[in-house]
Amino acid sequence: MEKAIRNMFIGLVILMILVPLGLLSTGETFGEWGNEDLEEKIGFIPQGLDDLSSTWSAPIPDYAFPGDESFKGAALAYYISALLGVVICGGLLYVVGKHIASRND
Repeated sequence: MEKAIRNMFIGLVILMILVPLGLLSTGETFGEWGNEDLEEKIGFIPQGLDDLSSTWSAPIPDYAFPGDESFKGAALAYYISALLGVVICGGLLYVVGKHIASRND
């Protein structure tokens, strides 16, 4: 494995391990607002956002499993969310990279 790729992989694993640190912080997470939160902050809900809000439902809403309010449950949900994100994004990058490489040959 190339040194640069190995270092990026190590950095990614470290970031995935540190993911639950967000559970220790207080306050709200910037940019992860629902329609009600956004309306409270800016006074209205943009029409396009309101129309699209029912289109997508997160696989693990609020990074938590239903009925499990414990720190361990939340940390596990954070780890699973991080792993899903890495696998999906990495898989997409791999497929696109292979497609681009095959076109250049």
